[in-house]
Parts: sequence; C-alpha cells; structure tokens
Amino acid sequence: MKYLHTMIRVTDIDASLKFFCNGLGLTEVRRVEVPAGRFTLVFLAPPDQPDAQVELTWNWDPEALSGGRNFGHLAYAVDDIYDLCSHLESQGVTINRPPRDGRMAFVRSPDGISVELLQTGDALPPQEPWASMPNVGSW
Repeated sequence: MKYLHTMIRVTDIDASLKFFCNGLGLTEVRRVEVPAGRFTLVFLAPPDQPDAQVELTWNWDPEALSGGRNFGHLAYAVDDIYDLCSHLESQGVTINRPPRDGRMAFVRSPDGISVELLQTGDALPPQEPWASMPNVGSW
C-alpha cells in the first residue's frame, strides 16, 4: 500500500492556490481539467516532498461547502514557525492558534480547512508577539 494524497474541496481555486502556494509554500505538481465533469483537480506538494500531496478539487458550478473542522486537519512541518506565521499574516491569513510555544500553530484555508503547522526539531524559544497572542475563532 502507498499513500497517494488527501483531497479537499475548494470553492475559489485562486484564493486556495494563494493560500497553499503563496502562503504555505506548496508547489503545483499536476493539474487536471475535466470540462465534461465541470471540475478541476490541482495537486500540490512541498517542494522537497512531491509524494506528500494534497488534491484541491474545484467544482466549476458554485456549491456551499461546510464542515471543514470535521475533516480534521492537514499538518506540515516548517523550518521557522515564526517566519511562516508572519508571512501568512502578511497574506491576510488569520493565525487561529498562534505559536505561543514556538512549536505549533493552526490556520485555516479560504474554505475553512484547518492546517496545523509544526516547528521542525525542537520548539523555538517563546517570542513576541506570538507568546502573548490569544486564540482567534476555532482551529
């Protein structure tokens, strides 16, 4: 058995690509346009892990999505959790669970998918503004 990917549905492909690519730093591995089915599949992965893919499924006809939290979450190890959270904030992303401990943070995609960010290796020393930042919303 071999892990292939995790699929999540998205309502705005451009907003989702901005979040996952420009924000988190994933790269597009493959794209499949299916005009007959009126949907697009975009496979993303960390630059150095092409086999750790997330599949964004975008149905061209508008649909309401709900329940992102019942999915659980995606999780990524990051080189510097403070730098990435600062970068995400500069992209307009809310840090729902700030990395107060220098180890873990949670954010949400434009469609409400919870994404856990974990510091690679040991936790970084607590640092402001993160150390005193409260949780925002649910994560």
